[in-house]
Amino acid sequence: MSENITDKISLHRGRKIERVRKLRGWTQSELATKLGVSKQAISKLEQSENIGDEKLGEVARALEVTFEGLRDFSEEKVLYNTNNFYENCGVSASNIVANVENIHNPLKETIEMFERQLIAVRNDLLEVVKQNISSKK
Repeated sequence: MSENITDKISLHRGRKIERVRKLRGWTQSELATKLGVSKQAISKLEQSENIGDEKLGEVARALEVTFEGLRDFSEEKVLYNTNNFYENCGVSASNIVANVENIHNPLKETIEMFERQLIAVRNDLLEVVKQNISSKK
């Protein structure tokens, strides 16, 4: 039964579009602009299991990949090809996969920014408290 679910997910064309879009580092809005449609249309497209070849071809061109590459996309192929590409370079795919999230992680960057802002506000507040205490003496 789990094989059927896995097969269905791997054949889900909308999910393939979403994964390739994310690998390109694009937002739904960016892809929507390239296709001349709304962000909501992209969201709906990425949820669609069945997408005709003509539409898939348009999306592939917008994503700047081949039709076949998008149609046949799978995460396993990406990992396999990455591993084979780097095999003779002294870099392992596991190292690459482990570091992928560090390449562009907006949530991590946002948290770090807020942490820096909190430290700055804390330091400002401490300075105000020190000045208050000094002025009361």
